[in-house]
Amino acid sequence: MPETFAAEKRAADREEKEQLMQLVGFTIGKEQFGVDILMVQEIIRSAPITSVPNSPDFIEGVINLRGNIIPVIELRKRLNLYRKENSAKDAWILILDIGGRVTGFIVDSVTKVLKIMESTIEPPPDVVMAGLANRYIKGVCDIGGSLLILLDFNRILMADELQQLSSLNGE
Repeated sequence: MPETFAAEKRAADREEKEQLMQLVGFTIGKEQFGVDILMVQEIIRSAPITSVPNSPDFIEGVINLRGNIIPVIELRKRLNLYRKENSAKDAWILILDIGGRVTGFIVDSVTKVLKIMESTIEPPPDVVMAGLANRYIKGVCDIGGSLLILLDFNRILMADELQQLSSLNGE
């Protein structure tokens, strides 16, 4: 009988691990956000950013990361969030692989790796989703009494914006 119990416990543990999602937490202003850890290639402190003429206003420019030219997006501008003064010098850049396209996203700070159960992620409220601009919010979850917004980086850029990024990469 104990062997059966042990096998059931192992199966339950495996099932729980499958439902566990790891996120990299980051902040923009007072808001907390998360991105699937599997999308994160690396996290760097602010790097010299070269501006690109005639690019959308949320594209800060490009950086040279070990010989690779990577477009950098000011996530605060993309999400239309309030801008605090002098945030650029203290910023972090999340380097993400979005469908094979490596892109940097400027955030205020990177907090920690979070482990959450997928079942705790709630869909965003309908009133939030009414605006097309919020199409990139995957869900919301409660982490220790505050809310974390889970972003869908696969949808942050529209097709025409992806083409503009491709031209910045020289693709």
